Amino acid sequence: MRSWKIIVLLALAFCLHGCGYNTMQVQDEQIKASWSEVVNQYQRRADLIPNLVGTVKAYAAHEKEVLTQVTEARARVGSMQATPALLNDAAAFEKFQRAQGELSGALSRLLAISENYPQLKADTGFRDLQAQLEGTENRITVARNRYIKSVAEYNVTVRSFPGNLTAMAFGYTVKPNFAAENERAIATPPKVDFGTAASAPQSAAPASGK
Repeated sequence: MRSWKIIVLLALAFCLHGCGYNTMQVQDEQIKASWSEVVNQYQRRADLIPNLVGTVKAYAAHEKEVLTQVTEARARVGSMQATPALLNDAAAFEKFQRAQGELSGALSRLLAISENYPQLKADTGFRDLQAQLEGTENRITVARNRYIKSVAEYNVTVRSFPGNLTAMAFGYTVKPNFAAENERAIATPPKVDFGTAASAPQSAAPASGK
């Protein structure tokens, strides 16, 4: 009797492996790991924003609209729970993605206005924050690409035969992914040229009156 139980268990294990069950488990863990890295990098970016806003405000306090947009966009992102459960809710995932995109856009506008303030561009604190932000954006891009790849592989498994039968039996469904359109625009930080900051004039020359 014991030998029959062993045979049945081995046969069951073989069937689960052959039908893609084990593959789904591995891929699901890969998705969670890659998602965790995405969230970590987004949080790293969010942590840089208060100092960035404070530095810009010191030189361009009247740029209230842009400063407010960045602060509010960061608050919206911070209010969201980016747990693994989000990966099973397409609507919530799309909302999260949209909020992160809005924050990226607001940051781009904030950094772009530095072109109008030579003293701000020359500030060592601002330059350091800019460098940290660019590095973080690059890490976000890498993390997002890993997540995109992990989800794509998993979705193929749960859609393909015989994995789709196993997926239906165990309640596995496709997971949402980052939209391909505007991926580069969302993930790429604006390029600010600090090379001429030190030599840029601090104010425009007065008109000669001629």
